[in-house]
Amino acid sequence: MRVAQFIDHTILKPSTSLADIEKLCGEARAYGFAAVCIPPYYVRDAAQLLEGATPKVATVIGFPFGYSHYEAKRAEAIEAIDQGAQELDVVMNIAAFKSNDMAYLESEIDSLVQVAGPAGAAIKVIIESGILTRDEIIKCCELYRHYPIQFLKTSTGYAEAGASVEAVRMMRQHLPASIEVKASGGIRTYEFAKQLLDAGATRLGCSAGIAITEEEKHTKP
Repeated sequence: MRVAQFIDHTILKPSTSLADIEKLCGEARAYGFAAVCIPPYYVRDAAQLLEGATPKVATVIGFPFGYSHYEAKRAEAIEAIDQGAQELDVVMNIAAFKSNDMAYLESEIDSLVQVAGPAGAAIKVIIESGILTRDEIIKCCELYRHYPIQFLKTSTGYAEAGASVEAVRMMRQHLPASIEVKASGGIRTYEFAKQLLDAGATRLGCSAGIAITEEEKHTKP
């Protein structure tokens, strides 16, 4: 089992250039990463660069804070899919969640599923587990388990705390087998990546994917 197959090779900094995207896509091909995760602006470019290749094109919706209206997220999702995105990493409206407005969150995920489902695009809902309590993480699992999403994802990488083994384990325990767990935020070493995979993650979002895979080569089984 190679760690590369679980990695979303990621670059989401505001200063990302087309040259960065070209490099990222080339690396994703070379290393056999699961996907590239890139800013929406570059989806069309990445789709062209990865045409016929194994890595998927993923982009972010409502990123990084999640508090844009769900109609805006829906519009983002439609545009991203039209341009070639195969996976959508969507930030949950954390403000609505903290306000216990579950009806709003249901409307949000409903609107996105209606867009992504017919297009065959995967949805990864980012709950920002690093700023949620244990009970809040479980509450997210209880909400999203009822929707046809493909992943629940720990973090954006922009909050105070990123992925943790404990959060991944808890998410895996409270989600149905049909929903996978993506860990992201602060994954910089092979050891940590392996701990997250062992805890139940099946996708890892990181910008250090090459360093992690190279480290794996020099780690004794």
